[in-house]
Amino acid sequence: MRQTYGPAVAAALLLDALLGEPPEALHPTVWMGRAISAYENRALRLKNPRDRRIAGVLLAGSLPALVFLCARSVLRFTPRGLRPVVEVALGSTTISMRGLASAAESVQRELDGGDVDAARSRVGEFVGRDTADLTPRGVSRAAVESVAENASDGVIGPMLYGFLFGAPGALAYKAVNTIDSMVGYRRGPYLELGWAGARLDDLANLAPARLTVLAVAAASGAPARTITTALRYGPLSSSPNAGYVEAAFAGALGLRLGGTNVYGGVGRPGALLGEGRPPQAGDIGRAVRLMRRLCAFLALTMLLVEGARRG
Repeated sequence: MRQTYGPAVAAALLLDALLGEPPEALHPTVWMGRAISAYENRALRLKNPRDRRIAGVLLAGSLPALVFLCARSVLRFTPRGLRPVVEVALGSTTISMRGLASAAESVQRELDGGDVDAARSRVGEFVGRDTADLTPRGVSRAAVESVAENASDGVIGPMLYGFLFGAPGALAYKAVNTIDSMVGYRRGPYLELGWAGARLDDLANLAPARLTVLAVAAASGAPARTITTALRYGPLSSSPNAGYVEAAFAGALGLRLGGTNVYGGVGRPGALLGEGRPPQAGDIGRAVRLMRRLCAFLALTMLLVEGARRG
């Protein structure tokens, strides 16, 4: 029977909740980003689209594998008594529950204080859309949607892969996410360079997104409405994963998310998700609290599964 890592994942989530993410100088994801950036600079010099696509495939295939093997080597050469501590420490660097909550709550504070410009600036730090002209409701929607999407790929995804494959699996998953976030664009030379990374990210997030929907349903107190909304509206999104998670949050919170967003000055229509009202500032805090509950629920579930396996 395959080994799982429920206690290590639960401890990593707790460590993130208490301390947050490590300094940049010690953060594995920052190191991954620097490696991707160096590779990207060289790959973009390739003039042939076919060569750029090959370079993208090599990046998507090699970096996650290298990260996995490096993390396994670190654990293998760590003294046995310290290995659980290192496992938890490495795993916690992949989880961003505290950082996500802090970023979203800072947006709500600015909105509650009436400083819309500051709220736009704050939300612009962690969403990809243009934020300069967002209304207060637009800022609130952007923050709630980011909490929903990042709950899946910033917390639940690392927890799932960490549970199945330990810290090396969680770190490899973060490598896939980081490649997609840095080069997975749909314009210019990134159409070729980022193609493989974007497809791999979609594949890697299929299970975490569906698990997030189930965890939202369990933690929300409105499971039927959450599942129904996710199944009805999730497929309408252009993303095979984010739409389901955002729709689940919309159903759980009684909101309507989605719609047109602006990227680089160009409006990009999107499906409306949910049947509730548009988000307001207070809904950012509600989304954060739901995110924390579903993460705690999933950690507890992993501990129970681990206990049942060992029992």
